[in-house]
Amino acid sequence: MSSVVRQRQSLMFRARSYMAFVLTPKPPIIDWLESLDAGLERSKSFFAGHPVALDLSEVQLSSNAIAHLVASLEERNIRVLGIEGVGGVGAVDAATGQAGLPPILRGGRGTQNFEVPEPAVAIASPPEKQPLASLLVEDPVRSGQSVVFIEGDITVLGSVGSGAEIVAGGSIHIYGTLRGRAMAGAAGNARARIFCHRVEAELLAIDSYYKTAEDIDESLRRGPAQAWLEGGTLKISALN
Repeated sequence: MSSVVRQRQSLMFRARSYMAFVLTPKPPIIDWLESLDAGLERSKSFFAGHPVALDLSEVQLSSNAIAHLVASLEERNIRVLGIEGVGGVGAVDAATGQAGLPPILRGGRGTQNFEVPEPAVAIASPPEKQPLASLLVEDPVRSGQSVVFIEGDITVLGSVGSGAEIVAGGSIHIYGTLRGRAMAGAAGNARARIFCHRVEAELLAIDSYYKTAEDIDESLRRGPAQAWLEGGTLKISALN
């Protein structure tokens, strides 16, 4: 006699992290939504195709109010993948029990906090009479500062310090050392690229794809490099 032994396949799970925008509403919610609408008016497609988390740590909302807020964001084409910062076990239970609400997020890794030595560099939309396709930053971008220009490319003539970030709707060109974060194609431009004279980056991102410092090959670090998207994968190579 022969016996047949069937081997049961184990069910495999993988933990994987993704980059998402985090919205933090502030009271009163109506005024906060008006400010959000003003920002969306300048860059209508900023959140298009990007996952968004909702941090409710600065407001006290009932489960019905949370559901109404999520619906209001969906009306603005902002899809909330999860909620965090809901205080109290009862509030968490109420939120998760509310039909149609996104799940509660736990254990998320936020970006590091850095002391801002000077007011952050915030670049709004270009003048209406003279629309720009690119932004030139002549000074170094220091730790804690942010340069945001969704309307096109950003060129930095100096270096970008650790803890600083560059966010562009188009490509990013850095003629110094990149030690902070560079996020190109933030409005959904998959053809955007990142160029830097010396890569020591904390994070490189194009569209919704990214690599952290640990993902950048050691042979590429401290040299000129470029990053681009190819087949849904963020590629990094040396610039010769």
